[in-house]
Amino acid sequence: MSILNSKFNTKYNTAPFSKINTADYKPAFEKEIENTKAEIDAIINNPEPATFANTVEALAYSGLQLDILSNIFFNLNSAETNDEMQKIAQEVAPMLSALGNDISLNEELFKRVKSVYDQIDNLELTTEQKTLLVKNYKSFVRNGALLSEDKKNRLREIDAELSLTALKFGENVLAETHKYQLHITNEKDLAGLPEGAIEEAKALAEQEGKEGWIFTLDYPSYIPFMTYADNRELRKELAIAAGKKAFQDNEHNNEENVLKIVRLRHERANLLGYATHAHFVLEERMAQNPDKVNAFLNELLAKAKPAADKEFAELSAFAKKADNLDHLEKWDGAYYSEKLKQERFNLDDELLKPYFQLENVLDGAFQVANKLYGLTFTEVQDIDKYHSDVKTFEVTNENGDFIAVFYADFFPRKGKRNGAWMTSFKNQYIKDGINERPHISIVCNFTKPTATKPSLLTFNEVTTLFHEFGHALHGMLADTTYPSLSGTNVYWDFVELPSQVLENWCYEKEALELFAKHYQTGEIIPMELVNKIKESASFLEGIATLRQLSFGLLDMGWHGQDPSTIKDLKEFETEQFKLTAQYPDVKENAMSTSFSHIFQGGYSSGYYSYKWAEVLDADAFAYFKENGIFNKEVATKFKDNVLSQGGTDHPMNLYKKFRGQEPTPDALLKRAGLL
Repeated sequence: MSILNSKFNTKYNTAPFSKINTADYKPAFEKEIENTKAEIDAIINNPEPATFANTVEALAYSGLQLDILSNIFFNLNSAETNDEMQKIAQEVAPMLSALGNDISLNEELFKRVKSVYDQIDNLELTTEQKTLLVKNYKSFVRNGALLSEDKKNRLREIDAELSLTALKFGENVLAETHKYQLHITNEKDLAGLPEGAIEEAKALAEQEGKEGWIFTLDYPSYIPFMTYADNRELRKELAIAAGKKAFQDNEHNNEENVLKIVRLRHERANLLGYATHAHFVLEERMAQNPDKVNAFLNELLAKAKPAADKEFAELSAFAKKADNLDHLEKWDGAYYSEKLKQERFNLDDELLKPYFQLENVLDGAFQVANKLYGLTFTEVQDIDKYHSDVKTFEVTNENGDFIAVFYADFFPRKGKRNGAWMTSFKNQYIKDGINERPHISIVCNFTKPTATKPSLLTFNEVTTLFHEFGHALHGMLADTTYPSLSGTNVYWDFVELPSQVLENWCYEKEALELFAKHYQTGEIIPMELVNKIKESASFLEGIATLRQLSFGLLDMGWHGQDPSTIKDLKEFETEQFKLTAQYPDVKENAMSTSFSHIFQGGYSSGYYSYKWAEVLDADAFAYFKENGIFNKEVATKFKDNVLSQGGTDHPMNLYKKFRGQEPTPDALLKRAGLL
């Protein structure tokens, strides 16, 4: 039997990465799928009448080893993949999809769950138990339990096809990201670029055995180039390369995959009795339905558009004055925004970076968590890692009790997808009186240390680290009974609250003084820079809001209507962007073909939730500000009612218990300078 099929004989039962052979995964999946089926059979064949304990609770604890195996495999497929892993993913995804269908379409199992659900008002259940029961019942119905046999079979086909197509979509994006390189051999073409970006590009060229400098579509390489490079033609080349990822006439084109995904999702929703995929998804969200989401997005659009247009006119005038530019193109936006920001606030990211050494920022996040929630993070070397870059920490509370294992993986490399995310290798839950503590990970793509400099973060990367760490706290502080309700297992438009609220501490003097220290002198960040960070926080916020809203509206466009008539992806996209577009369109580019959030990452019909959660986070942080950003009482209320509760109750109930009232958008509009 493979090491992956049993409880790991390691510290805290952490994943034994170094002992896993890639070839072990598929047989391990086959075995765990079998074991899970046996657990389901035991529930169905129980001769006793169905009860909460022998049916709903038993189901909640089924497949725990399979969950751990899936977490390990799919987390590594995002952070440390290779051709063999991707091939296994293609084989395993349909197997897991089939198992999910075998469970959700099992009539005998559904009968038992339904008979418990029908007695819900007569059972003495806790709030969490009631939530689990309702969620379970609805999950069966939402996954086709009430369908006829032929429709159930079609549902299985759709689910298998969707899981494979989403995987293919992601592989194409990764392949296109890695395929492109901007190779510079003339030093003049580096004008404007910060020293760190040049050094990183030089190191990359050396790694490839080439002269000169190499820039790529990985964010730590791409963003500095687009922000600082004076050579407009090269900015254009890089921007177009980024914008045509998986939108080229080659084997990695995602146009058909996108159309296939949206059509299958729509057909699936119709099968289950919903008008569109968005109606299906939003039933299980705070927002409830597409009308409410569209109203929310359009209300923000009405408030942001005048500000955005004014800002765009200012930016255009600035570019005209600076470089006699007649009109701005997409490859000019970041460049002139940065120049205007420097002129207006005399604030340059390069001026800030020396104060944000990665290790110090991480330690700052730890100190904030300590002041708010009493947590202590201790780096340990006796927990196995999947890559030498990964750092491992033991997390304890004020009493010294073990709370979680925390993994941090910060640098780009081949086999790791772009962006930043939080995930878990093991969820928290309580079983047989034992509180199983979670194993939580954050994965980012920050600039690597060089021969002469440690990893220094831009301010944007500082907020990214705090954002993912906010998600991590949600996972680490989880204290619920059932794994499916633990940590970040909450309504999707609530999941960004813990992450986004923590970003606010990055703008506060009291917090910055803990970690923003010059990497060479140790000098604490000067107060005038802190004030400038705060002042510039809402700089060009109208443009930024419009951009976010455009993504949310594109998502609703794909999923909030019947997509069967959409023949041309580019044409459809242009139509969706009509109200929000500020720059001229680039005919070679499309967004949807690499919009991984909605076509691979679970945000379909949910991209609006970033803005939705901003309303929550601004409102929540206003409460902290009124009482002091390290106020223990407010922090404890947030921990007890939000962070530890996972999905045990409706998010609005949890929020009101913390805040004493429903959120209003006023705090957000005020913070964004849009009031």
